[in-house]
Amino acid sequence: MTTKKPENMAFEEAMNELDVIVNALESGEIPLEDALKKFERGIALARNSQQKLTQAEQRVEILLQADDNAPLTDFDPSDD
Repeated sequence: MTTKKPENMAFEEAMNELDVIVNALESGEIPLEDALKKFERGIALARNSQQKLTQAEQRVEILLQADDNAPLTDFDPSDD
């Protein structure tokens, strides 16, 4: 099974894998070398997920800062 790079994963996919890693590490039943590999993978997933969250937050801020003084208009679905 090929492991995707964190930057190529959807946020939700990365969070699910991170949850599996945390559960495995908390169990204490994996050898040290495997635990270190899982920890390293978890750090990469967490950092990439945080970056995606920051980018999403910035996009929301930009959208909220759009012209607040623009007049509101009725929605017309024929205006494509």
